[in-house]
Amino acid sequence: MARPLTDASDASLVVSIGRWHDDALAEVFRRHAGAVFALARRVLGDAGRAEEIVQEVFVRLWNQPERFDPERGSLRSFLLAQTHGRSVDVLRSDGARKEREARDARSAAEAGYDLEHEVWDLAVADRVREAVLTLPEDERRAIELAYFGGRTYREVAALLGAPEGTVKSRIRSGLKRLRASLVDTTVGAAWGD
Repeated sequence: MARPLTDASDASLVVSIGRWHDDALAEVFRRHAGAVFALARRVLGDAGRAEEIVQEVFVRLWNQPERFDPERGSLRSFLLAQTHGRSVDVLRSDGARKEREARDARSAAEAGYDLEHEVWDLAVADRVREAVLTLPEDERRAIELAYFGGRTYREVAALLGAPEGTVKSRIRSGLKRLRASLVDTTVGAAWGD
């Protein structure tokens, strides 16, 4: 008469699992699933994910029962070591995934910002260039030398052969015209409107 599975040792149950006896796996599960679940839940902090780990550990035992060596320790220790290792792998994977997602989100945000900024700059530059071309020649030339050429009023006056006060007036008058021209568009917002 065969001994009931509840009386069998863990080692003999693993031998039976190797022979595809699913009732032996059910007995091992009955004995050790609670401890496996408790460890997985403690490491992961999530009951649902702990259940997935329990399933993985017992499926692995079903598929590879020869990995258990009773001379190296108890079946419970073996299962708990498997559980701990798999749980830590999941945590590391989650951490790496979250870090990767955060890095990708930062890159996308930075790239999006740079692209938007560049498009805006190009639009403003085109609009300002058009507005500058509509200025009278003497105002346009004074503004180009002072603002786009980086010259002082005195240097602009010397280059144009005009008094410094006249150059200042031309620049002031030209900037007022530019402002009036640009205020109708959203570019005016960049000029303080």
